Amino acid sequence: MKRAIVVGSGAGGATVAKELQGRFDVTVLEAGGAFRPFALQLSAIERIRKAALLFDEREMSLAFPTIQIRKTRDMVLVNGIGLGGTTTICTGNALRMDRDLRTLGIDLDAEFEEVYQEIPVTTVHQRRWRGHTRRLFEICREMDLDPQPMPKMGDYEKCIGCGRCVLGCAHGAKWDSRRFLQVAVSRGAQVITKCRVERVVIEHGRATGVEARKGWSRQFYPADLVVLAAGGFATPVILQNSGIPCERRLFVDPVLCVAIKHDDASQHREIEMPFVVQQPYFTLSPYFDYVSFLFNKMWRHPAKDILGIMIKLADSPTGTISPRSLGKALTDKDKQRLSEGVEICREILCRFGGKQDQILLGTLNAGHPGGTLPLTEQEAESFHHRRLPDNLYVADATLLPRSLGGPPILTIIAMAKRVSRMCSQMEA
Repeated sequence: MKRAIVVGSGAGGATVAKELQGRFDVTVLEAGGAFRPFALQLSAIERIRKAALLFDEREMSLAFPTIQIRKTRDMVLVNGIGLGGTTTICTGNALRMDRDLRTLGIDLDAEFEEVYQEIPVTTVHQRRWRGHTRRLFEICREMDLDPQPMPKMGDYEKCIGCGRCVLGCAHGAKWDSRRFLQVAVSRGAQVITKCRVERVVIEHGRATGVEARKGWSRQFYPADLVVLAAGGFATPVILQNSGIPCERRLFVDPVLCVAIKHDDASQHREIEMPFVVQQPYFTLSPYFDYVSFLFNKMWRHPAKDILGIMIKLADSPTGTISPRSLGKALTDKDKQRLSEGVEICREILCRFGGKQDQILLGTLNAGHPGGTLPLTEQEAESFHHRRLPDNLYVADATLLPRSLGGPPILTIIAMAKRVSRMCSQMEA
């Protein structure tokens, strides 16, 4: 049986591993280790914050090593590292976001239908919304913003409303890609953790395997097929280390939270992003922002008294990433669109009872990188970029032509299924 190396265990990598195992002998290489939900209680976190021991957002990685924090001049960049990738620290949203792919002539209807058969998607959490969430939803309706309950991946009958979705679900309510990984392993796939792939080895125009750092040593893992799904920050670096140039374009879906002090709002104990407002260049959703709560000096109210709304922006692909540097800043157009989102949030929160002069703006952060090797009409059928050897594929947000300004996981899974179908044509 031919050997396949899949790099990464997030939405794309776990999907490819599940789909290919049996047709190939699959080995998944994951840079991080096993994922464990963040165990520290919020009361303890608040005591640490009150003691002024938190200075820099990168400290989060010390306490919660399954997240990786980078900083640019303008924003904090967050991604998961470990089994399940960023799916373990996301909010479980299941929006289909393939409009730009359709523009290229890419029809993923069959793949999305498979996803819906394999992953439970529900809005049952709406029955448990607290009063402040219901009121925000009604205000958005009154403003003709067409709010919709957010579809979530998983079994939300198990949700206890702890509000710790982005810290890892300890109750089995939220789906993450470790479920697909378990299926792949049950079929015979091998998973190697703490194994950071540095480059694809290419000989005579074909990928022969990957070179990875495991502990203090470098190892070569041979393969007949290599699929990179290490995420929008790591995949382009691996490609460039392999002599394959990427585009000088990077989007990250910046997030800015707008909040007010509201006594006993208890949003920190509500499911994150319970409903969504979709606008042309951003989405809005209620959200308790841990990054701002922990490190933004303006957010010094107790967690129970903060009520916030997230703006997730579809940003311009003006960033760059290389093995040695990462650059990302907002363009003037991005700032204008973000300001439009802020004004909508201000009106929502003022209608809720907040005062204009007491509204808080959070720390700009982001966690949906991609776009450095985007699909074009030329790749609509093959899902394989012309710069890549025939037996090297990419299966993550690196392929997306534009920022989604919304949850990418469902779309990445659908794309990974299509990539898997193309790879299966190589089966012996």
